[in-house]
Amino acid sequence: MNKCLAGRSETIPKHHTRAEAQADFVMLRRNHPTSTSLAKAGRAVSVIGVFTGIVEELGSVASRSGSRLRITAKHVLSDSAIGASIAVNGCCLTVVQQGDDWWEADVSDETFLRTTLGTLQPGSPVNLERPMAADGRFGGHVVLGHVDLVGEVVSPAPDLRVRIGRDQMHLIVEKGSITVDGVSLTAFGLHDDSFQVAVIPHTAAVTTLGVRRPGDKVNIEMDVLAKHVDRLMDARNLKRRIFARWRR
Repeated sequence: MNKCLAGRSETIPKHHTRAEAQADFVMLRRNHPTSTSLAKAGRAVSVIGVFTGIVEELGSVASRSGSRLRITAKHVLSDSAIGASIAVNGCCLTVVQQGDDWWEADVSDETFLRTTLGTLQPGSPVNLERPMAADGRFGGHVVLGHVDLVGEVVSPAPDLRVRIGRDQMHLIVEKGSITVDGVSLTAFGLHDDSFQVAVIPHTAAVTTLGVRRPGDKVNIEMDVLAKHVDRLMDARNLKRRIFARWRR
C-alpha cells in the first residue's frame, strides 16, 4: 500500500511511488539532519509502514460495518491525522476518520481474509502502534505491518506457543525476532510446526497476548531480513539449476 510520509505534526501528500516518498524523506532529513534538530523543530518525522513491535496502547473495537472498522483509542491519536498509519494487531491500516477517542479504517476483503481482523467483534481488544519516528528509540525490530500468516495458540502466556505451517518454520531461527499480534518477541523452543515466546507479566497486561487462549488465532509477521534472505537463496538456487541443465 503506497502511503504518505507523516510527521507527528504534519502530513505530506500521498505519493504514487515509494521512490517519491523516499525522496521526500531524504529532503526532510536534509532540512533536519540530526535527531537534535528534529527535536528542536518540534517534529518527529516517521517512516510510514515501519513499526518496531512495541505496542503503545491497548484499544478496543467499537464497531464494524462492512469494510469499515472503528477502534477506540487515545494515545495513538495524539498526533495522528487522516491518512496516517496505525498498526492494529500487527496489521498496518490507514486512518480515514477520527474523533476524540476513536478512529476508523477501511479494511479490504483480502486483509480480512489473510489476518485475524475478520474475526474482530465489538469489544475485542487490539494492540495499537504508530510508525516509528526517525528520531525515536528502536526498541523492538523492523516490523512492516504486513501480516504473513495466521497462527494458532497452542499454550497461553507466559510460555506462549504458537503453531504455524511447517513450510514457514524455516524463516524462524532460535533467539530470532518474530511478531505476534504486532508484538516484537524472541522465538525459541522451535518444533516442526511451532515456536515458543516468553511473555513477561507487563506485556501480558498491556497487550492482547495476556488474553489469548489455546485455539485463538494470532497474526504473524516473520523477520523481514529472513524473508529477503530466503528470496535471494531461492533465486540463487534457481540459477544453479538452470546452469546445471545448460551444462548437461
